[in-house]
Amino acid sequence: MLSRFKTTFIGDRNFYRRVIAIALPLIIQNAITNFVSFLDNIMVGQIGTEQMSGVAIVNQLLFVFNICIFGGVSGAGIFGTQYYGKGDFEGQKYAFRFKLYAGAVITSATMLLLGLKGTELISLYLNDSGSVGDITLALKYGKEYLTIMMFALIPFALNQTYTNTIRETGHTFVPMLASIIAVGMNLVLDYLLIFGKLGLPAMGVRGAAIATVIARYMECIIVIIWTHLSHGKNPYIVGAYRSFRIPGYICLDILKKGTPLMINEMLWASGMAMIVQCYAVRGLEVVAAQNIASTITNLFNIVYLQLGACISVIVGQYLGAGKIKEARDADNKMIFFSIACCAVMAGIMAAVGGLFPSIYNTQESIRELARRFIRVSAIAMPVCAFCHSAYFTLRSGGKTVITFLFDSVYTWVLVIPVAYILAHFTELHIVMVFFLVQFTEIIKAVIGFFMVKSGKWLVNIVADESN
Repeated sequence: MLSRFKTTFIGDRNFYRRVIAIALPLIIQNAITNFVSFLDNIMVGQIGTEQMSGVAIVNQLLFVFNICIFGGVSGAGIFGTQYYGKGDFEGQKYAFRFKLYAGAVITSATMLLLGLKGTELISLYLNDSGSVGDITLALKYGKEYLTIMMFALIPFALNQTYTNTIRETGHTFVPMLASIIAVGMNLVLDYLLIFGKLGLPAMGVRGAAIATVIARYMECIIVIIWTHLSHGKNPYIVGAYRSFRIPGYICLDILKKGTPLMINEMLWASGMAMIVQCYAVRGLEVVAAQNIASTITNLFNIVYLQLGACISVIVGQYLGAGKIKEARDADNKMIFFSIACCAVMAGIMAAVGGLFPSIYNTQESIRELARRFIRVSAIAMPVCAFCHSAYFTLRSGGKTVITFLFDSVYTWVLVIPVAYILAHFTELHIVMVFFLVQFTEIIKAVIGFFMVKSGKWLVNIVADESN
């Protein structure tokens, strides 16, 4: 029994060496990014609860854009990964071009929406039923922050297009390095511009936004320059801009597989924003506490989030090479590894996560509420890790319609109604509401288990193509 367990779920040194080689740069990159976001959050929090809440609301809206971009490039990324595993760099080039088109469309639509309806969207999260904060001020600071942050949308979309394609090849170091440089610059500029150091004016939330925009452009420029100077590692980039043509059959295949994924990411992200809006009806105090808790939770979530992303790379490459048995074996081992690592991180988060809210310059009631949110998130983390791994497993084989049902449809049909009803029509404390909403993931985990076990996702989607 033990021997069979080890054979099924425990890999050898070479397996973990490969996983770590791909995952570690991603984990380091995201750890630094989230840590700087944490410090940025603290700095904004030092100037007031309204400023912190306004920025948090805008970042929730921008999170929807970020995930839509991720979905837009990921649909083509499924093909790009399998093309790379097959050794078809021309096919990978076409997938890259598709990402450019997708990023341009999503960015244009987002800029139009936020430009016309930004104030109304921010106002959805502001409710005066709480005991702290001024929602008029929170709206003012949110609008200031959003106006400047709109300039960061273009470099973010372009950077994601390049970074997503680079990761298909397993080269994760340069995106990590670019991110480290960018977040370091962001942190320094935050300090100088928010508080007005070295003779610069104290710009508050506007300073935070300007720092982020500059850092986004820096990260994008580094990644683009390296990609175009490293033809040997990125053969798909040679001639990528000589034409913007994509063969019809490839474009149709990507649209067929990728559109459900893009819609899924858009609906999932907007669903997460809707859930946060449900919590926000309990007052600005909840908005501020949720902002603190989510910032800290993101620091601990990076391990399972990036290991999930590794599943799509490693398993996708096996599938593209036609190695179906190896793909399933790698997937079993990576799911177990992700959950095991997550259990350790959840334990650490439960033990020390409650210390972080004390750093924030806000009311003690907000700090205590944030601590309770953090404890709930720690308890739910292993379940979330499995759901995340199951999602990327299904996606690696191009089962985007299934992932659409598994992810966003589940969120809108079950999770959001639960959150809405509990927040609007019950007298339950907001922490209990948060707990019950978090643990709707258990049902999703059961569904994911049977989907992964079925093996229907084990598909080579780039075999037998005709020109």
